[in-house]
Amino acid sequence: MVFEEQALKGVYIVNPIIFYDERGSFFESFKDNEFENKLNCKFVQDNEVFSEKVNTLRGLHYQIENPQAKLIHVVSGAIKDVIVDVRLNSKTFGESFSINLDHKNHKMLFIPGGFAHGYLVLKKNTIVQYKCTNYYNPKLEYGIRWDDPDININWGINSPIISQKDSKLPFLKDQKMLPR
Repeated sequence: MVFEEQALKGVYIVNPIIFYDERGSFFESFKDNEFENKLNCKFVQDNEVFSEKVNTLRGLHYQIENPQAKLIHVVSGAIKDVIVDVRLNSKTFGESFSINLDHKNHKMLFIPGGFAHGYLVLKKNTIVQYKCTNYYNPKLEYGIRWDDPDININWGINSPIISQKDSKLPFLKDQKMLPR
């Protein structure tokens, strides 16, 4: 695997080494020792999300006290993945990063704890799998609005399909619960 650090410190695009032949392809999507050695993290929980409809937007979520670093991988379909640095003491607080991930490019995104995460579904019947370094706890989950004008994320859509919970999230400037 090739780890490419991005402008936001601790954020990596992970490119697996893919082997192709007449039957298809093969790649290692995860090796514990590589992530432990290169990123000093240990994953404890795997999640899978199925999104039937294009323009479904999930996020932007993060967890406090037990922050979750995540490794995002699209098994089928495609997403626009977006993260926002919400660490109060960070030099890049409020800055965002986005990347298109799909089952053809097999790129993965490693997100350290302290970042809000969300994505827009670009293809029908998309399956996203992600690993987390801490267990999910709904009492510790917070978020910010997908359409926060101060962050100004270009999602490429004005009216996504969004959950009622996510539509009520505050803007970053109004969010009282932020990691340090």
